Amino acid sequence: MKITILTLFPDMFVGPLTESIVKRAATKKLIDISIVNIRDFAQNTYKTVDGRPYGGGVGMILRVDVVDRALQSAGKGHVILLDAGGTPYTQKAAQTLSTVDHLILISGHYEGVDDRVRALVDEEISIGDYVLTGGEIPAMVIVDSVVRLIPGVLAKADATVHESFTTRALEYPQFTEPREYHGVSVPSVLLSGNHAAIESWKKDEAGKRTDRVRPDLKAQE
Repeated sequence: MKITILTLFPDMFVGPLTESIVKRAATKKLIDISIVNIRDFAQNTYKTVDGRPYGGGVGMILRVDVVDRALQSAGKGHVILLDAGGTPYTQKAAQTLSTVDHLILISGHYEGVDDRVRALVDEEISIGDYVLTGGEIPAMVIVDSVVRLIPGVLAKADATVHESFTTRALEYPQFTEPREYHGVSVPSVLLSGNHAAIESWKKDEAGKRTDRVRPDLKAQE
């Protein structure tokens, strides 16, 4: 998969996209990530990429002509604008995006983008009902969540099958050593060796945790 990120702050991606699973995916040549500096496509001496909104308003907005030129440099692909007003991001969306050949992410900044930018993209995505200073962190979230779903990235092929949000339930509780800690013991069924009982326990506990923490997930079924 090719991933192109359009941003005003390329250096923000150096750490998050050069460590851990994303780094391993790049090393295996399963992904190719390119960072495009939107400012490189400004055409005046001051490298201006934003302007005051017509009709008044607080803050500055990204210019459509500059963003369009940056997009054209990226080539063809599935274009996403990271925007607080976009469609809420889900695990299902991550699974869909993991099959795309070329993913292009636009990291908005300032007070937003010229509304004509929306006509240049395939979809708009929000990672939550809150406002960040820019789309860089949401872009990192998209990349991380998508890359781990690409076949061959994770060592175990079934590692993503029973995760939270893969179904309409949270993942079941998990335990490791020590067997007892501060008076709390690992559930005995997990030590029993009875695989049928263990699977039944996992399903029940996943349901209980979902009912307690995220009852809205079952309501969406």
